[in-house]
Amino acid sequence: MTSTANLTREECAQRAAAVEPEAYRLHLNLSTAPDATAETFTSTSTIVFAATGDQTWVDVIADEIERATLNGEDLDVSTYDGARLPVPGLQERNELEVVARCRFSRTGEGLHRFTDAEDENTYLYTHFEPTDARRMFACFEQPDLKARFTVRVTAPAEWVVRSGQAEVERDETYLASGSTATVTFGPTPPQSTYLVALAAGPYHVAEDEWSVSRDDGTEQIVPLTLLCRQAMAKHLDADDIFEVTKQGLTFFDETFGFPYPWGKYDQVFVPEYNLGAMENPGLVTFTEDFLHRGRSTAQQREARAEVIMHEMSHMWFGDLATMRWWDGLWLKESFADLMGYHVASAATRYTDAWTAFVARKSWAYRADQLPSTHPIVATIDDLEAARQNFDGITYAKGASVIKQLMAYAGADAFFAGAREYFARHAFGSTELDDLLVCLEEASGRDLQTWSRLWLQTAGISTLRPDVTRDGSGAITRLVVRQDSTDPTTGEQVLRPHRIRIGLYSPAGDGLERTGLLEVDVDGAETAVPEAVGSTAPLLVLNDDDLTFAKVQLDEGSLAVLRERLSALPETLTRALVWSDVWNATRDAALPAADFLDLVIAQAPREPEGALLRTVLERALVALRDYLPADRRPAAAERLVTALDAGMRAAEPGSDLQLIWARALAGAAGDTPAGSPLARALLDGGAPEGLEIDDDLRWALWTALTAQDAATTDELEEQLRRDRSMSGRTAYVRATASRPTAEAKQWAWQRITTDEKLTNDELRSLILGFIAPSGAAETTRFAGDYYASLVDWWRARTQTMALILAVGLFPKQPLQAGQAPEDNPAAAAASAWLEANADAPAGLRRSVLESRDDLLRALRAQEAGAATTGTPRR
Repeated sequence: MTSTANLTREECAQRAAAVEPEAYRLHLNLSTAPDATAETFTSTSTIVFAATGDQTWVDVIADEIERATLNGEDLDVSTYDGARLPVPGLQERNELEVVARCRFSRTGEGLHRFTDAEDENTYLYTHFEPTDARRMFACFEQPDLKARFTVRVTAPAEWVVRSGQAEVERDETYLASGSTATVTFGPTPPQSTYLVALAAGPYHVAEDEWSVSRDDGTEQIVPLTLLCRQAMAKHLDADDIFEVTKQGLTFFDETFGFPYPWGKYDQVFVPEYNLGAMENPGLVTFTEDFLHRGRSTAQQREARAEVIMHEMSHMWFGDLATMRWWDGLWLKESFADLMGYHVASAATRYTDAWTAFVARKSWAYRADQLPSTHPIVATIDDLEAARQNFDGITYAKGASVIKQLMAYAGADAFFAGAREYFARHAFGSTELDDLLVCLEEASGRDLQTWSRLWLQTAGISTLRPDVTRDGSGAITRLVVRQDSTDPTTGEQVLRPHRIRIGLYSPAGDGLERTGLLEVDVDGAETAVPEAVGSTAPLLVLNDDDLTFAKVQLDEGSLAVLRERLSALPETLTRALVWSDVWNATRDAALPAADFLDLVIAQAPREPEGALLRTVLERALVALRDYLPADRRPAAAERLVTALDAGMRAAEPGSDLQLIWARALAGAAGDTPAGSPLARALLDGGAPEGLEIDDDLRWALWTALTAQDAATTDELEEQLRRDRSMSGRTAYVRATASRPTAEAKQWAWQRITTDEKLTNDELRSLILGFIAPSGAAETTRFAGDYYASLVDWWRARTQTMALILAVGLFPKQPLQAGQAPEDNPAAAAASAWLEANADAPAGLRRSVLESRDDLLRALRAQEAGAATTGTPRR
């Protein structure tokens, strides 16, 4: 990212004080998009705006600016620097026209172009957040400069073309070279530039509508449309998606008290997407990973419903009322993350959505313990920082804290405050105090102290039970101890926590909750006299998941969980204690070998699919990252044996059977013992009820290739069977996973020099390159990695540079007698950081976080090596 492309908060605030855009008229000529040799398109952006100063600039990233005029007079386009066009000679009211040659994207930023190898159809879609609208049209690229947008698109006549508003005019031109259509869409309500959206191509379309008749006599009909590639049409579960969409619109209409403001509601599922989804008003984009090529599990459909609700809530939180600058990102993302789970649980059949939220919080636990941690209300000085703050703190921690606020203020008051917030700030820009005032008025509570402790400080709180028992096991004293330090200031921060303490006792072969204590933790020590006399051996300190805190288990509770974790009666409680155990593993408080023991003993008895998947995924991380290297071969063999047994013991055709099978395919490449298990599934030895679909088949072939147990001819035969986009990227990953010097050299060369790779192709190559079985062959590239980092950052888009910087970060396991800081990989990262103090802040943050993850893993390995005993088989 060039220096002029990296906009700062200060200069954008100055521009916002000097210009006030009213309307944009955009014309995009995309008629040559199907031609792979056409790398650019013509973009004409006309901006009507008021000004108080005599000069400003517009943002545009283009190959060329063909011409620009201000109030009918030509501007000097030679002053364009690749990111900004200076605009001098402003009047009180202005009309600026910029005609640019913008580039079709292959990175998922701007206007992305994808050509399907299966049918040669070409598809376009946009993704602009936070600041990539300027890759498609000249604009004032900052969230507070809202305007109305009228979009006009010229494209092949047979294409489906969609934008945020409904089509109002269509003119077709018939040419010998091919017919085109110019489609004009209605003007939008005031919105930010990053929310302009476009999808164009021969998309498959499904239609429905949602309607409501309200108690006040008003009615509303919202047209609903689903779009996807033709090749994915057979995988579009339109009935389920439309059902969830209607349930969400009904919930938000009743709860937010502000009618859906964007006219229609389109949802388009697109390939090569960098995110899960994006809340473009009237045209929401989703990764087509949510369209399942094989049989989907209930957990997969639930995850899709949660994301649908997340994006839908943005139609109000974020699109209607928008943060003034990117340090207010939490204003939309924390609320949307919470609403995704809340509404899925409250309004759909996916009533266990809160269980998935526990897994989501692990993202926040990690982020809040990194050296880059920050308050939920973060300070964002520039765009590079903004791009990297779409993180676990802004989303998952923020959602956890807002969930606690909803309990603290009361759900009725919380939503009453939200309704007032929308009424006051519709189509405007907001800051923290705008929301707090509305919530304070609705709840009658002073939220300033709460805000300071929860939103404006960093770091994670740790809650620990200090329990004393008598000879019979009865509790004589229970104190909840809180420890929390803001790592950005070094100061102690003791936050208020409303928690529930679950008391669990054996009942036959199971466990039952024999007590539930409501406790307000406030300060370093909180006594719980209500627990005195209880003989329950298991204490669950944050039962029902009311707060955001890391919970440390006492030894007595951990002993019970080793034998009976899966016997806890509620899925949410099991998810919480699994989270506690996982945090202990990451903190090197529980050896990774013990965590794997717990998984192998308890996971076969876990009945809930989403939780089982999370537990099995963490087992693989524990094996690869946290277990001492000399214990991994035996542990890997033991794990894949257990995964195969779990798959074969599961009910035929069940979700659990499929989850076990996918986990087996994911782990089989880590050990030679996995190869015959994978080969058996491919050769007809799958258990009754298990369908080996294309995605599972590719995962198995990748596992075999990672052990050099599959031939090139076998991979090419599988590619002939599956010529889809997913099949092609899977083939690339499998090829790069082969643990030979030649395969790794080939992969490294393509990864680092082929700038025509798409975002998905780059990710797939990297995943194959870093397969654990080839670690001995990838260590030698560490020097090239550090020598290339700054060049990658300067030459690539930030998204692609981060894929390289994070994905290729060199790692090595801890050797006997070695301190974590002296590990060669950790030492190399530290040396680069010391020698590159002036490197771009976003790049340094990436390396700093990766080094911290590595040091955490090395400390866990060190702790595991210090434990007694022999590796278990």
